[in-house]
Amino acid sequence: MVERQPSASEVRDLVRKVVDGILASDSLPPSPAAPREPEAPAQPIGSGDVAIGSDHGGYRMKEHLAFRLREAGHEVVDVGTDSNDAVDYPDFARAVADLVAAGTVTAGIVVDGAGIGSAMAANKVPGVRAALCYDLSTARNSREHNHANVLTLGAGMIGNALAWQIVQEWLATPWGEGRHARRVEKITAIENAHTAGQLRTVG
Repeated sequence: MVERQPSASEVRDLVRKVVDGILASDSLPPSPAAPREPEAPAQPIGSGDVAIGSDHGGYRMKEHLAFRLREAGHEVVDVGTDSNDAVDYPDFARAVADLVAAGTVTAGIVVDGAGIGSAMAANKVPGVRAALCYDLSTARNSREHNHANVLTLGAGMIGNALAWQIVQEWLATPWGEGRHARRVEKITAIENAHTAGQLRTVG
């Protein structure tokens, strides 16, 4: 027995009903789910792996940011500290900076009371360009102009909401290259000269 083929008008009518949502879902045969398109990376900074650390003054903000980063889909390496007990910020700034310099993570975030000391400590590690940011403009500038790979924040200077906005802006801002590349190369040249013991005092 030959099955009757639907007419063109019947096909058009069926399509119209589907498009209009009139046709009940259980009247159609089940079809395999369409494959989901992979989501584009939200952050041009790279793979999304982020190391984060803090001293006691930045502990609560660090915990908040680590949670938000994981919630946003980042792999987070938390180097501590793990409480409000007093510790020394250079230890944690170095732990984050070492991971960034080794390429274990793409970016690092360090939080202390003001963010200044952690930036100083992190910048002693070759290959690290740590920037203290306190608003969205400095976050953008440090990434676009200076190719910063470590962000430092002062928990005593800003609140959690602004800190998270800064982190998002910092991660989302791509390195500008172009005219900025020559200047960043000069920063690296200074670092290399010191590392190799070649820097001479001009005078």
